[in-house]
Amino acid sequence: MGDKRRTPTKRVAGLVGLMVLVSVVVSGCSTSEVLNFGWPEGVTPQADRMREFWTWTVIASLVVGVLVWALILWPVIAHRKRDDKLPKQFQYNHFLEWVYTGIPAVIVVVLFYFTMTTQNYVLAEEEPEDVDVTVNILAFQWNWQFEYESYKDTTGASVAPRVPEGPLVKTTGTSDIIPLLVLPTESTIHYNLRARDVIHSFFVPEFNFKRDVFPYPEKNNQDNTFQNEIDQEGSFVGRCAELCGTYHSAMNFEVRALNPERFDRYMILRRTVNEDTGQPYTAGEALAVMGQEDPSCGDLCSPTANTTSPFNTDRTARTSSN
Repeated sequence: MGDKRRTPTKRVAGLVGLMVLVSVVVSGCSTSEVLNFGWPEGVTPQADRMREFWTWTVIASLVVGVLVWALILWPVIAHRKRDDKLPKQFQYNHFLEWVYTGIPAVIVVVLFYFTMTTQNYVLAEEEPEDVDVTVNILAFQWNWQFEYESYKDTTGASVAPRVPEGPLVKTTGTSDIIPLLVLPTESTIHYNLRARDVIHSFFVPEFNFKRDVFPYPEKNNQDNTFQNEIDQEGSFVGRCAELCGTYHSAMNFEVRALNPERFDRYMILRRTVNEDTGQPYTAGEALAVMGQEDPSCGDLCSPTANTTSPFNTDRTARTSSN
């Protein structure tokens, strides 16, 4: 029979493996979260590119870390003092100095290259004629307004998104209504950001992207535009990520991503007069009609937000806990 005694190396390896397994289990992370090293899943190609960059950066960091740990532990274990003889000295070894100076420099250059290429991809903007939807976003204390400046239908034809009376299709949130920013999937979307009063911040966690929103951005020399594409249908909460006053925490909105056919129907309804009210359909009314026409639309055609709810601004409705 073979020797079943475990060597010190095997015991250390087993202990390290057990520690890694326990860390993963007690963290409560899913498989994808573990493989992505905690980076959240996104719904845009830009978010996927950032996730890939983060994952490979962490892997490279772990490789470098393991190498450094090995170089530290190897002399500690293999070159312990055994006698009074002075070990060989390397402080004037020029080749070794070039190695431990050059390798970190190469790592920094490579990391910088992939950082810049990822950033350029995320911030890249198509030419106006290649954009499918342009939406103007106005942030104000403490809500949002979305105005559709232009969009292309499923045939690729440019459509002027105006209601019968003439103004652009617009959605404005109130204290009682969470504004819905309805957008098409598989389309290039251009966002123009502007604030009415103080500095706000446009943040959709599933986009993995945040941009501050300034009043008079052209005077503040602020880049107030960005573009992306949404890969899948769904409802995604949006927030103001810049402290902007008393009800900052309640300044939410919802992105409702629909496939291009459903988005076309939504925009047609928004530019149609509701016979019951004598006014063009609101976002909620248009989605409600779509839900009646197509029951399979489900929560995607909910007339109210699925991801967040209005904040009760009535201070008398809240009592002290003391």
